[in-house]
Amino acid sequence: MRRRATDFRRPVRRRFSWWIWVLLFLFSIAGFVLFVIQHNHHDEDHVEQPVLFDARATCFLFIFTLTNIRESALGWDRVILPPLQVQVEYYGKIGIQLYQEYGIKGIDSTLEIEINSRNDRVVHENRNFTEEILSARSYARQLAEQMTLAKAYVIIAKEHNNLHLAWELSSKIRSCQLLLSKAAMREEPISLDEAEPIIKISLEERANAATVQSTVFGQLASESIPKNLQCIDIKLTADWLQDKSIQILADERKNSPRLVDNNLYHFCIFSDNLIAVSVVVNSTISNAEHSKQLVFHIVTNGVKYGAMQAWFLTNDFKGAAIEVQNIEDLTWLNASYSPVVKQLLDADSRKYFFESSQDTSVDPKFHNLKYISLLNHLRFYIPEIYPQLEKVVFLDDDVVVQKDLTPLFSLDLHGNVNGAVETCLEAFHRYYKYLNFSSPLISSKFDPQACGWAFGMNVFDLIAWRKENVTARYHYWQEQNSDKSLWKLGTLPPGLLAFYGLTEPLDRRWHVLGLGYDMNIDNRLIETAAVIHYNGNMKPWLKLSIGRYRPLWEQYLNRTHQYLQDCVTS
Repeated sequence: MRRRATDFRRPVRRRFSWWIWVLLFLFSIAGFVLFVIQHNHHDEDHVEQPVLFDARATCFLFIFTLTNIRESALGWDRVILPPLQVQVEYYGKIGIQLYQEYGIKGIDSTLEIEINSRNDRVVHENRNFTEEILSARSYARQLAEQMTLAKAYVIIAKEHNNLHLAWELSSKIRSCQLLLSKAAMREEPISLDEAEPIIKISLEERANAATVQSTVFGQLASESIPKNLQCIDIKLTADWLQDKSIQILADERKNSPRLVDNNLYHFCIFSDNLIAVSVVVNSTISNAEHSKQLVFHIVTNGVKYGAMQAWFLTNDFKGAAIEVQNIEDLTWLNASYSPVVKQLLDADSRKYFFESSQDTSVDPKFHNLKYISLLNHLRFYIPEIYPQLEKVVFLDDDVVVQKDLTPLFSLDLHGNVNGAVETCLEAFHRYYKYLNFSSPLISSKFDPQACGWAFGMNVFDLIAWRKENVTARYHYWQEQNSDKSLWKLGTLPPGLLAFYGLTEPLDRRWHVLGLGYDMNIDNRLIETAAVIHYNGNMKPWLKLSIGRYRPLWEQYLNRTHQYLQDCVTS
């Protein structure tokens, strides 16, 4: 029979090789055995550590793979995964191999791979770990939220080149992930003992952040003026502008001979805080044996001048003479004469002050507006403001007088200019803490261990002041510090320089400091003090003041005044 052509022949049916059939048969047997074993495991209430790569491991691997891709794009150096030991125990050998095949980074190589081949079964209740994460009260939820925030902060830290912070946060993220992985593996909630170390660290960090914030917010609060005080200022200013009789009375008292009588006791206060000045005046008069021999010289700014005049002219102060001046009337105090006026008006100085508020390395206290207020520097011009006076007591507006201060005028200052209470009983109140002794200009002329002293209650011998020309010394040091290289801001550092060798130490009981920040001052020290000073941010007229010391200040408020009653209740 004739054979067909090759193109028209039927194709020959090829058979599978025998080894393929054997392989398929073996796979079928293995699949059946695995199915039976898995089915038996689901029917029991016992959980065994999985050895094969199951569906949960696949899901977990997929999530971390996506995390690796996403976070690598954001610039992370590494992705934090659970330690290798946990991965082995949970996912089994096949899981680890797939992890390594996918090339996921971040496995901690310092941990040894310990494959747990235990066949012991742990009996426990089945728990839904998803519900645990969603529970607002669970530790797992808290840790997951902290981990999410930490990841965001890691990116921010790296953008600001703070690699140390990024490393610390990454370490905490790894700890959280390890704990969450263990909890998911054993299907049990995270206990307090497990979560406490991580949560405690987080709380400590929040406490540190809160400390920084409280410092800044406290500084802002100390600079603010409560609404009730603003209310009083507005009412009194309106009276000054509308009532011409008050202005006439002010003109009559302006030329009183008592203002230049050196047989009387003269006190000077420079402030724009009406209530604070009123308490200083009231407390001084209340504790004086002869109030009619007291003379108070007050200088304020143009905004508060009318309110100050109206208050002190319309209230009774037991016969004491009170003079109120406007700093704007001191026309001789200008930029051509005073270096500090020139610096306060200088654009670079104001730039330093305002832009330093964004610099965390600058002490928040230097953001206080008093450092760019000329009223704060008037203490260095007392002999020129009062050229006919021979001795004065300078008082800050945040003090309360508890004893008669007239004996201060009879103290022998031994030829010195300034009588002040020294503050070097604490080691940090020495010259080297206020001044830059790395500058040869400072180190060559001053002793770094010299004892500091306090402004707030000072006796000034104006005759000795003029003789030593202290104001010129003050001007010299202000000019040398035009670049803020000798000290940053404030009046005490230049005061330490200008009055160096010209300060007479007074008994500590004349002036007790710290009531604006120290809550643990000895009551006996306060009771025996002639003057207590609320230096610090917790001023007694603010809500953040220390309650223990507030009554000492409030007792000298004139609560009977109608404006004070109206504004406090409103």
